[in-house]
Amino acid sequence: MGISRRGILIGALAGGGLAIGYYLRPRHYSLPLAPGKDEYAFDAWIKIGKDGVVSVAVPQVEMGQGVTTLIPQVVAHELGADWRQVAVQPAPVSALYANLPLAARWAPLWFPLAPSLGDDPDGLITRRWAEGNRFNATADGMSLAAYEAPSRAAAASARAMLMQAAAARWDVAWEECDAQGGFVVHDGKRLSFGILAEQAAAYQPPSTPPLRPEPMAEAPNGFPGAAALRYPRLDLPSKVDGSWTFAGDVRLPGMLHAAIRHAPLGASASLDTVDEDAVKRLKGFVRTVKGEDWVAAIARDWWTAETALTRMKPKFRVAAGLETSEVDNVMDEAMRAGEAHRLHALGDMDIVKGGLPLQLRYEVAPAIHATIETASVTARFDEGRLELWVGTQAPESTRMAAARAVGLDPSNVVLYPMGLGGSFDRRLEFGHAVEAAIMAREAGHPVQLTWSRREEMRAGLPRTPVVAVMAARPDTEGGIAGWRARVALPATAREFGRRLFSDATAQDAIEAVAGDEDALALEGAVPPYDIPNVAIDHVPATIPLPTARLRGNAHGYTAFFNESFVDEMAHRAGREPLSYRMAMLGKDPRLAECLQRAAALAQWGGGGDNSGQGIACHVIRGGRIACVASARRDENGVRVDRLSAVVDIGRMVNLDIARQQIEGGLVFGLGHVLGCSMRYGNGRPEADRLKDMNLPVLADCPAIEVEFIESTEEPADPGELGVAVVAPAVANALYSATGLRFRRLPLFDEEL
Repeated sequence: MGISRRGILIGALAGGGLAIGYYLRPRHYSLPLAPGKDEYAFDAWIKIGKDGVVSVAVPQVEMGQGVTTLIPQVVAHELGADWRQVAVQPAPVSALYANLPLAARWAPLWFPLAPSLGDDPDGLITRRWAEGNRFNATADGMSLAAYEAPSRAAAASARAMLMQAAAARWDVAWEECDAQGGFVVHDGKRLSFGILAEQAAAYQPPSTPPLRPEPMAEAPNGFPGAAALRYPRLDLPSKVDGSWTFAGDVRLPGMLHAAIRHAPLGASASLDTVDEDAVKRLKGFVRTVKGEDWVAAIARDWWTAETALTRMKPKFRVAAGLETSEVDNVMDEAMRAGEAHRLHALGDMDIVKGGLPLQLRYEVAPAIHATIETASVTARFDEGRLELWVGTQAPESTRMAAARAVGLDPSNVVLYPMGLGGSFDRRLEFGHAVEAAIMAREAGHPVQLTWSRREEMRAGLPRTPVVAVMAARPDTEGGIAGWRARVALPATAREFGRRLFSDATAQDAIEAVAGDEDALALEGAVPPYDIPNVAIDHVPATIPLPTARLRGNAHGYTAFFNESFVDEMAHRAGREPLSYRMAMLGKDPRLAECLQRAAALAQWGGGGDNSGQGIACHVIRGGRIACVASARRDENGVRVDRLSAVVDIGRMVNLDIARQQIEGGLVFGLGHVLGCSMRYGNGRPEADRLKDMNLPVLADCPAIEVEFIESTEEPADPGELGVAVVAPAVANALYSATGLRFRRLPLFDEEL
């Protein structure tokens, strides 16, 4: 989808004025949300009803991160609304909600020929691409970065229009009015938003939105004791009482249910045979639907469909079934002899050249998402029109892929965005939506497809395996004079981009990016420390395993490499790990403060032998975290007792949600410390149930304490910080507790 636009642009740069005119031409888009009865739209973001209810559009999928509270909270603060009268409405895909910061970050994925032309979120190329492709994907914690400013400006404009309506009634200057608690007020008088809505909607907003002096912010100490939250989550009550509607909760007249079996992972996988005679007399069974590498059974209920597939015993033909041993061999060979692409170079490269005095190898196994909610989608195909009810992080790409699959013009495909029960980037993939669209077309009835847990594990793509050799040259005092990371892994981000933006199959995506360098796949690899000479090298490894994004993405392994290696450097130099780090953080006082406060919070004892404490820190897109893990030996081996974290994410919009995200990220990361890895044999995972993943249960979860640093810096997303920092903190704690170094994730892939 980006090729034609690139072609137009390149033609313009070569001298074609037509394309430049196309890109510069003003664009006008209709409002994506039509107001209902007794409701008035103020722009694409806000509707106000005569009952005073303020409805806020949210163009990001709610998947537990709290976005359906954060954006309405920004609007409520700027508008002066009563939080008890604020509602949220999932927004359909629209150019008006283009996620420009994410589009700029992902420019290497949609504009691989010249990504630098698209890396400016305010640039014309990025805006035109994002608007033209209605790109409002939810990923990389970009929701506030993308939508706080436009939603705040919309709220300020709406507030001005309400004040103009009130001022006209009172015959005063509107600038003398204010809006508080759902009312416009002036000199003891007040009028509710509901009374003013119709009249206010007819006014023109000021050319410059009259923003309040201070943006929405909550202080870390703003809720002492059991103080009530000023902005409790809007999605919480319905999730507690079960009324929140997920994709699997959709019910349509005449709806059928589908179960599915996928081919093993491997080259040229295709469906071979299905014994349909075995289900001819199965009550409730309707029919089978076959894809190139999958087969589905459709029935009156899901259990009957699943039973039918079991009886039909589908068999698949695979040219070469995936084997973990093969992946391991390719990774080893890439590390040994592969050509490296230098992604980052600082200082004198002669210092980091050749064999360095210390070289250590670290490994990360493929990791799976282990979402609670398996893939589910409801599709209805009727009279040349397709409707999809699906939870997706990439709604427009999903809609376009479904349209292609059933041969429809995209204008005839409607996608209804549903909330997700945790995604962890799993729902950036849209294969299940394509499958359901085909089934609905073939069945002639609405079809709800729900993957079983086994199929989720079999067909869900894991985070990439990684091998790194970390090398350093100490200075005369035991510090670090030179640092080099040689990291072997596929061009996994570019591979994902091919599937998302070019509709490539998993195998085609692997082949298309073979040998490519991939900076996004090594985010976080540059250490946050003041080291004079640093080199980061990517060795592309073309493995037969398709790989995907996962919460934390590259930071989930680069933080492990960096912070484990720094800890080893400190111990080899006979230095205390905290002071060793602090000595290299003169240029990052924010991270230094996180480390100092985390040490105080955890009563850091120096990380010496048998103390059972390990420390780590990391930076992700402006957010900073330091964590101390406390571990001990018991009769069952090693247990992590406590995680103490201090976080600086700049200005916080919602303290409670930020705390939830850090705590959840720490536990999620702990799952990848203990398990969540996957091995494959003949194209199938060796484990296909959650109980086999060694996930931490409630009894395994350590005590968690989190403190935040008050800051006026721009907000950073907290969702991935805990995921990244916990692995090295625990690994360093285990060294203190056991005297053993763990250099592979999951940690217990190695023997104690």
